[in-house]
Amino acid sequence: MRTIFALALLAFVLPALAGEKVHEYRLGNGMQVIVKQDRRAPIAVSQVWYKVGSSYEPAGLTGISHVLEHMMFKGTESHPAGEFSRIIAANGGKENAFTGRDYTAYFQTLSKDRIEVAFELEADRMRNLSLPAEEFAKEVEVVKEERRLRTEDKPNSLTYEQLSAVAYRSLPYAHPVIGWMNDLENLQVEDLLDWYRRWYAPNNATLVVVGDVDPDEVLALAKKHFGPLQPEEIQQLKPLKDPPQRGITRVRVRAPAREPYLVFGFKTPAIGSAEHDWEPYALDMLASILDGGDSARFSRNLIRGREIAVSAGAQYDAFTRLPAMLLVDGTPAKGHDIGELEQALRGEIERLKEELVSEDEMERVRAQVVAAKVYELDSVFYQAMQIGTLETVGLDWRLLDEYVTRIQQVTPEQVRSVAREYLTDEDLTVAVLDPLPLEPGKPKAPQTGDRHGH
Repeated sequence: MRTIFALALLAFVLPALAGEKVHEYRLGNGMQVIVKQDRRAPIAVSQVWYKVGSSYEPAGLTGISHVLEHMMFKGTESHPAGEFSRIIAANGGKENAFTGRDYTAYFQTLSKDRIEVAFELEADRMRNLSLPAEEFAKEVEVVKEERRLRTEDKPNSLTYEQLSAVAYRSLPYAHPVIGWMNDLENLQVEDLLDWYRRWYAPNNATLVVVGDVDPDEVLALAKKHFGPLQPEEIQQLKPLKDPPQRGITRVRVRAPAREPYLVFGFKTPAIGSAEHDWEPYALDMLASILDGGDSARFSRNLIRGREIAVSAGAQYDAFTRLPAMLLVDGTPAKGHDIGELEQALRGEIERLKEELVSEDEMERVRAQVVAAKVYELDSVFYQAMQIGTLETVGLDWRLLDEYVTRIQQVTPEQVRSVAREYLTDEDLTVAVLDPLPLEPGKPKAPQTGDRHGH
């Protein structure tokens, strides 16, 4: 009864939080501006999202979006290197940036009366970046070292990178966000300048502001600072689709590590590429049934129950530009090997194909999934993140309003249906880490790593 009450309350609260007081504009140069009021604290977050990331990069230029993100802090004629961060800090703010497969984003969190400072700085570097060759040469070395530390010296990250590289036949999700080392070594500052001019334009950007702000004032400031910037002719991307896989693909990775590791992925649709619009929500529920906390099936049955795994997880993202994968990973417990772990993990998936999930379990998982969204909305940063992500991958931020309703509508039959349709051997890629002895005297790098690069 408590679960039903929680769901009813969340169903009422989330659409109100997600959809209330959102204002959307488009400047004359094509730049999109989205403002969401949240008056719980006198702060605001400003985020500028560009529709470019590693999935836009051709072979030979992998990692260029991430390198450009680094270079965006190296100054303009008006604001030399280091000034951007110094000015934000002097105004009591925090700032950073991140690169993903489908986007690059820059953000500042400031007192609500300091938001113009962020606009002025972001507008300046949107079109006026200096890109000095000597700074570029130094920053590429920084990125190469980051690649060594975050991927090459982290065996789990290395294994995930190899999984992606062989799983995608045509889609550029095969590229690591940070880039392949050979491409970084051969990257030229001229490549970066061309990439910057091509993609960093107001008509390829979305400004998202969330906080205790007045939408009309934000729009006026956006027009003042971003409005004069000239648009760019943005090339239209060709539609992409992976060819049929036609069977299990396996890859083994041999690297110094403390323990073996398994990760596998099934090709799955995202919102916008699914045959039926309910399928991504059913896949979202399916992943949470397997790995939605201590009471989820992997934890209950494989970690605590049979003690086959010391860790086991499932992950699915419905909000991607291109179809991706539902991922499953784990590390076997002492006395068990990778073969037993794979059999056990896939056994739990097979159960979902054969047996309907009980309504009690569905209700518990729904409550957890929806509650996680509510907790995210408690942060102005994550509210802006959700809006920016959806808009930049080609979806509508209003999908946030629908999320609770769509999750509540998922039936046990639909969970079984997507398991049968997509979690098949024909669409499966498996990567296994075979541990080599750790090098004597070398610090033990943590095995767990960010699956998705930067």
